Amino acid sequence: MTVMTIEEMAAFLQPGQAIAGLDLGTKTIGLSMSDLGRRFSTPRPVIRREKFTIDAEVLLAFSKKEKVAGFVIGLPMNMDGSAGPRVQATRAFVRNMEQKTALPFVYWDERLSTVAAERALLEMDVSRAKRAERIDSAAASFILQGALDRLSALSRADDFDA
Repeated sequence: MTVMTIEEMAAFLQPGQAIAGLDLGTKTIGLSMSDLGRRFSTPRPVIRREKFTIDAEVLLAFSKKEKVAGFVIGLPMNMDGSAGPRVQATRAFVRNMEQKTALPFVYWDERLSTVAAERALLEMDVSRAKRAERIDSAAASFILQGALDRLSALSRADDFDA
């Protein structure tokens, strides 16, 4: 497994390969999946966190079942751009995953993704209880959609340069 930039991921991916988005929380891991054309992100059910080895097994089973080619994981930077304890925890999670998989990870700045997810769920008139269940996967979907939009822009730039 390796950590890549989004530009390196663009060069790494083959046509028709899907990628997954992750929003790493203390109690859950929000999940989302791209379509095979890597245009749209769809929320998936959260993984309830237990301990790392169990979390990793569940995540890798998901990646095998869904034929995931790589992960985009939200990096929870502080609003001033500094890295706090949650950034350190996310980086540690990815370092630990390096021992378990060859799939690449891309860190994606997730500032305001949870806020955007909350707003979207509110606009859909989702009840408070259902919002609590869905917020992490909705945030993962916003994280992944941002990365998919960037991959699309990189692809258009490559087409323009060719």
